[in-house]
Amino acid sequence: MQLLFPSFLTGLVAIAIPIIIHLLQLRRPQRVGFTNTEFIKQLELTVARQRRLKQWLVLVARILALVFLVLAFCQPFIPASKAGFLSQGNGVQVLVDSSPSMQVNGESGGTLFRTAVSQAQSLGKVFSMPAGFILLNAGNKVLTSAAYHDKLQNLAISGHSVGQLESAVMKSASVVGTANPLYIFSDFQKKAVSARFIYALGTTRETVLVPEVGISVTNVFVDSVWFDDAFVRVRTNVGLHIRLRNGGRLDAKDCPVKVLLGPQQVAAFRVSVKAGQSAISVVQVQVADKDMALGRVELEDRPVAFDNTYYFTLRPAAQIRVVEVGATPVSQRLYSNEPVFSYTFSAAGSVDYGALRVASLVLMHEVPQVSAGLREALLGVVKRGGSVVVVPTADEKSHLSYQQLFRELGIGTAQWEPATIAGPELREVAMPSTRSVFFQDVFGAQQRQATMPRAAPVLHWARTDEDILKFRDGESFLATFRVGVGRVYVFAAPFATAYSDFTTHALFVPVLYRLAMRSYHNDQLPAYRLTQPALTLTLPEAGSSTENSDGASYRLVKDSLTLLPGQRSLGQELRLEVPADLREPGFYQLQRRGRVITTLAFNQDKEESELATYSAAELRQLLGKSHSNVRVLDGGVDSAIARYHAEQTGQPLWRYCLALALACLLAEVLLLRWGRRATAVPSVAV
Repeated sequence: MQLLFPSFLTGLVAIAIPIIIHLLQLRRPQRVGFTNTEFIKQLELTVARQRRLKQWLVLVARILALVFLVLAFCQPFIPASKAGFLSQGNGVQVLVDSSPSMQVNGESGGTLFRTAVSQAQSLGKVFSMPAGFILLNAGNKVLTSAAYHDKLQNLAISGHSVGQLESAVMKSASVVGTANPLYIFSDFQKKAVSARFIYALGTTRETVLVPEVGISVTNVFVDSVWFDDAFVRVRTNVGLHIRLRNGGRLDAKDCPVKVLLGPQQVAAFRVSVKAGQSAISVVQVQVADKDMALGRVELEDRPVAFDNTYYFTLRPAAQIRVVEVGATPVSQRLYSNEPVFSYTFSAAGSVDYGALRVASLVLMHEVPQVSAGLREALLGVVKRGGSVVVVPTADEKSHLSYQQLFRELGIGTAQWEPATIAGPELREVAMPSTRSVFFQDVFGAQQRQATMPRAAPVLHWARTDEDILKFRDGESFLATFRVGVGRVYVFAAPFATAYSDFTTHALFVPVLYRLAMRSYHNDQLPAYRLTQPALTLTLPEAGSSTENSDGASYRLVKDSLTLLPGQRSLGQELRLEVPADLREPGFYQLQRRGRVITTLAFNQDKEESELATYSAAELRQLLGKSHSNVRVLDGGVDSAIARYHAEQTGQPLWRYCLALALACLLAEVLLLRWGRRATAVPSVAV
């Protein structure tokens, strides 16, 4: 046995007090009354023996009470069989998982988070470390016991994934070091905590894992949403695809789902999803005006409710800027009649390069010579995600400039058809497949064979990324090539009457409409995750040049909360780093100088909704037998923490000393009461 505070042994001098009292009581004369001289000798002997025994027992009880009380202040303990890491006196590091999945109810009835906080508080009471505690949720500062408990009381659920545990542990290892023991209270989700991270824990420090066990429940959540068409028009139905997934351990039956745009409910249905499986539902929605619609998918799924609402945005497509470059316009009437297009025509000899810099689709129609400036402008269009449509000319003098354009665009070299004395030979274009995404809903449900256009190709391609239209012999009439984030479309024949009747065919309008709509792209996604590091947006044209030059910052605003994210803008492209303080799902306005640029929707990390967790046995299996410095406590109950503390620091005995001191005082009281009964002598009649 060892003493934690041996200086308190000086209190043993108090033993002299009951000894002095005992000696003084021996010198006091005792009067014994009797009524009959026949019983004098017997009465004196009996009373003296009993009184002497009582006094010695009371003295022993008082001395033992003082001894045990002094030992209680010395805090004796039995040393552990092996030296524990807590004897180093470096304090204890504590990490409580505050991810949303900790809102699941545990077997005790409360949430896993409140259970983990309670166990962390019990840890502070059990250890009473003089070196203090380091609560990693509140930073890497050493806290006193009182400050540690205050921080735990103020701890709240965060919007960040449990995957942040790894970064918190690694950061503490680099800042604080690995000499301090580490306690981790978490549900240890399989989707959010990697097995490699758990295995690596034993190579860095002494670690105790306290897995929190939740009850088996269903948990239906929205995995993702997407639309049938990126080109959303006002008052036009668009299909909203909703992928629902059950991250719980029980099957979900008839889970109610509602879809809202703004305050209005636009769809409602029920879905059944098996545990660990997904289901996709499609609903038709539409926007009433040009303003962005703020949508929500709400589920009635209990008892796990932190992921029952999914936020998304739906913005109608802006006008598609179409620029035609050529000798005469061929698409002016087609694009000018539709309000969704903004059409501009530039003659081949006087190209408006300012219009090309903001164009979504450039139709280069039989330009005699492609100049270096025009080649550079077309390359800039595809680099920022636009589309370029090339309609070649039959003039052999232009072939060299076209070849150079194709090489700079990165689509290879074309083979040109030599001119013949007989003139161009027209060939019929084949009927496209009804399963083609490009021609979806163009031909309707008609079964009869439609009359197709005819054309005489002047160039051929050895390889294309996609053939939208082909001749009957299999050669390409309209081919597409991917160039970075943009597209290049090339017709094999000119639009001149001698080479094609495509401009007069009924297929001309839907094909050029599709080419323009395909050129539209919206960099803003319907929704983002709180845990993603950054996002990229394309700014409106008005705010891309003049406003960005004054150095004003973009801010994320939700109600009274204002966040300043890390940002970098280049031209119309803005890259935003998601702030660490962005923890609550919902809609956030992107503002600059008080003006709303756009609205972004943020949701929980979907990995948080996958409730499959590692059990204590699985954690031990991942750690293996080689990690002797990592302990897994079953259930994380207080008794398990106390047992582990006893193994590391030894068995404390001060409680037993205090109990024995109280028992000695009780024995003294009983002895004094018994003594009074023993000395009482019954009266004798004479």
